[in-house]
Amino acid sequence: MRQKVVKKAGKHFSVEDQHKIIQEMISSGCTKREIWKKYTGQLEERGQLLRWMNKLGYSSYRPRRNAILEDKIIKMAKNKTVIHITKASESNYETPQLQKRIFELEKQLKDAELKAIAYSTMLDIAEKEFKIPIRKKLNTKP
Repeated sequence: MRQKVVKKAGKHFSVEDQHKIIQEMISSGCTKREIWKKYTGQLEERGQLLRWMNKLGYSSYRPRRNAILEDKIIKMAKNKTVIHITKASESNYETPQLQKRIFELEKQLKDAELKAIAYSTMLDIAEKEFKIPIRKKLNTKP
């Protein structure tokens, strides 16, 4: 037989109803939001269940926090085994990508070296033409 749920505003539950709601929340493992919606039809409970728990002496109970996060962690743990299996097949794909990345970095390094040579040559020409020292001398004392 299905239990009839009476939907009321949060302030109008009797003490017996409050006990019943809190005990169902503890025993079922449902979140506060799910229980509150079941009994009131409202999405937000705004701390009412915790106030009832404090008033009725359920202070040692810790509500299930971050239920969604826990579910995601479990899913991630399950997917981790799948990732290890697919790593071998991905290594064949990663090798060309890594080689391409190495090629791009080597090209950038050559460009940087050419720029350094061009800068040094430009300074040499400017020092000769204008007969002024541009580079800082290394062994000068302050």
